[in-house]
Amino acid sequence: MTDVTSRPRADLRRAAERYLSTPADGVSTRHAFSFSGHYDPKNVSFGALLACNEETLAVGAGFDDHLHLDTEILTWVVEGALSHRDGHGHAGVVRPGMIQYLSAGAGVTHSERNVGGAEGPVRFVQMWLQPGEFGVEPAYGLRKVVPSADGLTLLASGMERDAGVAPLRLRRSDAALWLVTAGPWQALPVLPAAPYRYLHLTAGSVGFRTVPGPQGGGRSMAPGDSVRATGGAFADPTAGEDGAELLLWEMHSPVQYG
Repeated sequence: MTDVTSRPRADLRRAAERYLSTPADGVSTRHAFSFSGHYDPKNVSFGALLACNEETLAVGAGFDDHLHLDTEILTWVVEGALSHRDGHGHAGVVRPGMIQYLSAGAGVTHSERNVGGAEGPVRFVQMWLQPGEFGVEPAYGLRKVVPSADGLTLLASGMERDAGVAPLRLRRSDAALWLVTAGPWQALPVLPAAPYRYLHLTAGSVGFRTVPGPQGGGRSMAPGDSVRATGGAFADPTAGEDGAELLLWEMHSPVQYG
């Protein structure tokens, strides 16, 4: 396997560069990776992350029952409320400031819809992670997030380091999902080090250097933008005038095949 730390890189992907699809009436999806009818053999995953979709469901719209297998699915709502119901009896409404976890395991069907009675769309980010164990019983979790005062809040983890403290427990032993926040013009907190880090900006703006030191070029992120960082790339990140909110995947190995 290539040592990604030997050539650190911060690969900035703009929101408008995502693949756009409209899989159902009132549903708009922007895909960060190859997905459904959009296929690019050079863009099928990053680290252990298989998908990062920005979804917008209009009033009354949603996804009817569909099947998932052996996938860790994390959902973060940006605006509105999302109704979830699955074939194993789990149901919940996900609102801003909450994190939802569905471990598909050996197979689970679920539906996702803009909550009944909504007056506007629901917008959310949904991320799919490859699990470390397969064919197990599906699992579900929904938690309200209390942001940490230091700006680095653990949302979910499968790492032994986080046993007993992770709000949601992933079925992959070398990955964790964090919420990163900073006020206007503040430096972001020190981020966890990992060979693979995926950052998705949900609100505000961020400026950063691609790598530490004078060789690092300056870049900026707007809502919906993402950075795929390897090794020590993504240096000196600082929030803009409206502060910043990001989702950060810390991953210590890539997708495993075979």
